[in-house]
Amino acid sequence: MAKRYPLPRRFNAALSESAYARLRTLNDEWGLGNNYLLTVLLERLDEFANPGALDAAFRSFIDKYGSPKKPGNDG
Repeated sequence: MAKRYPLPRRFNAALSESAYARLRTLNDEWGLGNNYLLTVLLERLDEFANPGALDAAFRSFIDKYGSPKKPGNDG
């Protein structure tokens, strides 16, 4: 019998419709559930994401939508 992976930390995450649709597609394919899928993606990001491409994706997003101000940062 497979060992269950513990997920002790809980948080709410808001996703765009396209991101949530991709998560549902992955869930349909792998049957892991949203929490496990996000855990695998984030814990193993360096295994499959090109650092330059990831950096470009974040920069492009920030250029288009900006980024939220950090708490306690007035600048």
